[in-house]
Amino acid sequence: MKALLSLLTLTLPFLSFSQSKNLSFEKQLIAFESYESVGIMDVDKDGHLDLVSGSYWYKGPKFLDRQLIGQVKRYGEYYEDFSTITMDVNGDGNIDFITGGWFEGKLIWKENPGKNGEWKEHLIAETGNIETVRAWDLDGDGTLEIVPNTPRKALAFYKWVGPNQFEKYEVFETQGHGLGFGDINGDGWGDLVSSYGWYEAPADLRYGEWTFHPTFELGDVSVPIIVTDLNRDGMNDLILGNGHNYGLFWMEQKRDAEGKITFAKHDIDPYHAQYHVMEWIDLDGDGQNELITGKRYRAHNGKDPGELDNIGLYYFKWDGKNFVKNVISYGPFGEGKGTGLYFSTGDLNRDGKIDIAVAGKDGLAVFFQK
Repeated sequence: MKALLSLLTLTLPFLSFSQSKNLSFEKQLIAFESYESVGIMDVDKDGHLDLVSGSYWYKGPKFLDRQLIGQVKRYGEYYEDFSTITMDVNGDGNIDFITGGWFEGKLIWKENPGKNGEWKEHLIAETGNIETVRAWDLDGDGTLEIVPNTPRKALAFYKWVGPNQFEKYEVFETQGHGLGFGDINGDGWGDLVSSYGWYEAPADLRYGEWTFHPTFELGDVSVPIIVTDLNRDGMNDLILGNGHNYGLFWMEQKRDAEGKITFAKHDIDPYHAQYHVMEWIDLDGDGQNELITGKRYRAHNGKDPGELDNIGLYYFKWDGKNFVKNVISYGPFGEGKGTGLYFSTGDLNRDGKIDIAVAGKDGLAVFFQK
């Protein structure tokens, strides 16, 4: 999209909806493939960032040339590729990636050969149905831990301990649809969050016991759930969307006199559906993070509420009290662009501004910040 949509304003008690006067984006369509995940990495170590999505990687900075990674199995409308987490798993200096899928329930990594050719697949673990996968530095040692979201199955993380090696650590016997990480109770340790509640981290993540707090039941919510202190009261709040229904909202953390933690729900956007994935980054360079999210196109093959509505990609600016919704792309299929399960951000054209690479069943595209 070479021009932003015209200014829209909705007078609502909890949502400002406007087209940004400051940020604009230019859309480059990369491919008509329907994979739902894309990662950003320098595949061939030429100094340019490339895109990795599904069966292919696309050579930066123009992304016109693509190379085969290897065929990804397809199940109906889905490809068994639900994340693209970049990591040099085997320590050879080439960036590999970690992914997994729902139908085979396997967490795997794909080995970058360092030259043209197919990428060898390696099994990390058989986890059960994977909604998607996230990576956070859970123990603060500077290395990311891998955390698959496996709804209604065990919550565990996988720690990289050396070339080709991961160790599994169990957190709790079950988790919901949705996954986040951050310090909920203010004890200095990052906790995990799912739609079932939050999981209090012990001081020793490897051998300590996590404590489950069934504080809420949120249904099928986004991956990730953002953990951040929105209202700056010293307590971390949650930002999350309904992944298979209408609604984007934030949960304000509150504590009573005894220190009991509860959350109060505040709507951000109840009028759009399938907010399945989001990122919380400083998009405009002002030192404050913005929320980037959008509609997962055909999340359940058109069967969820709102799946046949127009498609959109947005960023939301927090003004200290409310979120202001800014349209990056919006419209019917072929005009608007939605999200898949995992998108990525980075400065793809070296102009000092953050760009957005987003995949989905409606194709792969990059939105360059102008």
